Amino acid sequence: MNPKRFVFLAVSVFAGMWALYAGEPQIVPLWPNGAPGFENRRNEPELAKAYWVRHVNNPSLTVFLPSKKRANGAAVVIVPGGGHRELVFDAEGVDPARYFNRLGVAAFALKYRLARETNSPYTIDNAREDAQRAMRLVRSHAKEWGLDLSRIGMMGFSVGGELTSMVAFGPTDGNTNAADPINRASCRTDFLIEIYPGPLGVPEVVPTNAPPAFFLGANDDVEPARTITDMLEKYRKAGVPAEVHLFAKGSHAFNMGYRSKLLTIKGWPQRLTDWMTDNNILNPSMPAPGVK
Repeated sequence: MNPKRFVFLAVSVFAGMWALYAGEPQIVPLWPNGAPGFENRRNEPELAKAYWVRHVNNPSLTVFLPSKKRANGAAVVIVPGGGHRELVFDAEGVDPARYFNRLGVAAFALKYRLARETNSPYTIDNAREDAQRAMRLVRSHAKEWGLDLSRIGMMGFSVGGELTSMVAFGPTDGNTNAADPINRASCRTDFLIEIYPGPLGVPEVVPTNAPPAFFLGANDDVEPARTITDMLEKYRKAGVPAEVHLFAKGSHAFNMGYRSKLLTIKGWPQRLTDWMTDNNILNPSMPAPGVK
């Protein structure tokens, strides 16, 4: 075989395999002109080093679309943790997005404003606004991105889990009179995934129309374990389906489990895959959670 042709074929095969597993991500700002009230900061660059991203002044979604061969119409907005001081963006944003793409699910990793970063002008309410806006943005582009409007969920790690609760259990209706068409969209969450979540955003009562939920953490991670058991009891009272995995060991911030030595932690994404399968989230021909 001609060596040049061999190289061309090898590159083509590699490119085809890459396309099968994940599309090239694109970054979409939540607001074209910057976050409301902070537009003059939108051009201030982010800081990124090792595993973290800081100094987020122009909140955005990084869009990971699955290949057309795999895509099933489901979508997840991913909210990384980091204590509101930084974003654990690779391990709790990019890694889960790639995992979802392999399942045929579109993924949207959120960079939100950080309330507890040194000298930050932002509040946790600003982070909540970013999470709500992220869901509205995804719903607004559902047709363009090939999404099923009944199968769009949220996933949060640590304080990202707090923000997903704030979105899921807060007001979700869009403003029909808003000049910005994205603000007219709902920020409804069709299913909820929380991994070692913090306590903020937990409602006093889970409503009967709450999204089906998947909670996972480690029992030796005391505060998130308490949050998870609290949420489970409230889901039971509401009669809404919820699945809980509380492993004996694992502590906090084990991300997708890829670097853990514990088999339970290393294998936890399969538990999520099973839950999504059993709840017809991955099957476009079956009713989505809560749809009769």
